Amino acid sequence: MEFVPYVIIAFVCEFVDSTIGMGYGTTLTPVLLLLGFQPLQVVPAVLFSEFITGVLAGLMHHRVGNVSFDFGRDDRVRKRHLQALGYIPRSFDAKVTYVLVVLGICGVLGAVFLSINIPAKIVKGYIGVMILAIGLYIILNINKDKMFSWTKFSVIAALSGFNKGISGGGYGPLVTGGQVVSGRSAKSSIGSTSLAEGLICLVGFLAYMVMRRGIYWQLALPLLIGAVLSTPLAALAVKRMPETKLKLIIGVVTMALGILTLKKLIL
Repeated sequence: MEFVPYVIIAFVCEFVDSTIGMGYGTTLTPVLLLLGFQPLQVVPAVLFSEFITGVLAGLMHHRVGNVSFDFGRDDRVRKRHLQALGYIPRSFDAKVTYVLVVLGICGVLGAVFLSINIPAKIVKGYIGVMILAIGLYIILNINKDKMFSWTKFSVIAALSGFNKGISGGGYGPLVTGGQVVSGRSAKSSIGSTSLAEGLICLVGFLAYMVMRRGIYWQLALPLLIGAVLSTPLAALAVKRMPETKLKLIIGVVTMALGILTLKKLIL
């Protein structure tokens, strides 16, 4: 029964992540390191569990109606017609997720090349300021409806992947908050973030497998079990939460993470 505490920790961290679109790796990794695990045991295990649960969370958000990755019921005839022509257009939410994944991976690869030339303090300061600014922007504009901007969104998607690659964190707060800033609803933003981050974590996990050819399953499996158990509950929690309240929570948490990042940098 030694694995039970890790199941519980993963359950809590994934519930938070799937509810507000951020916080799984950011909170889980340092906790596991404090419990005595080595980084090369923790990081691949977290990436593996986040890949599975990210995809599952995205599908659960789709299932309960927080986000839509396919055609609506009224478009079934049109869908069959276009399929017959060999063309399957994506829903708007699917397009957003696709752009998140593609630009996120580009950002990750770019970060790998730049990381050796940028001082860690500059990276942390940049991430802290950006996340703090996005959180503040969300709170100040919480009752304003904005048109979705592909330009703003594309920049956010690339920067989020860059943050993930260069520092191991900063993805969820930036990409969830950034989508809200770009004009998306909070619920759709959370669903897209969950799915996109899961797919990006797959890239990171495979890279670790190529480099190390192994994973610490004694940790990876309990993390996976706990995280998977939490995703249906989190999707239902998002569905029942009012949009304005959800935006406020995202804004406050994003600001808090930005302040904590800057605080660690200064102290």
